Amino acid sequence: MAFYQLVQIVVVLLTGLVAGLFYSYACSVTGALGKLPDREYVMTFQSINTAILNAWFFVSFMGSLMVLPLATWLSYRAAVHFSFWLLLSATAVYIVGVFGVTILGNVPLNNMLERFNMDTATPQELSSLRERFERPWNQLNLIRTIAAILSFLLTILSLKLKT
Repeated sequence: MAFYQLVQIVVVLLTGLVAGLFYSYACSVTGALGKLPDREYVMTFQSINTAILNAWFFVSFMGSLMVLPLATWLSYRAAVHFSFWLLLSATAVYIVGVFGVTILGNVPLNNMLERFNMDTATPQELSSLRERFERPWNQLNLIRTIAAILSFLLTILSLKLKT
């Protein structure tokens, strides 16, 4: 197996893992969290934000960010033109729609939640925090979920349509 083919397989795997993570979160966790009272919602989300910061997540999330441009460049060098355009599109979608939305949107909201002091919070403060957090975070998560799925599909197509 050539290095280029190995990189293509890895990029499909990594983008698929990220798409699957965001998709499963959007389909299950968001709905379950939405049913919780404010205090439990904030506490649970704070716990999730801590738990997600692990090596497995970083390998797929940051790995996609690094391997997508590599796969794109290798496709360009191999003169696999249609595959190159698919991978270039997948890379752009991932960088802007997944990584960019996460770093510029979800992470600042997560940081706001992390700084919130649960010990001294009144019910009104909890409700206000949730109002400022929940809807924007879920909307951003939907955007990055769609972007991750699109990036994943483009990488799959790049394997199948090497013309």
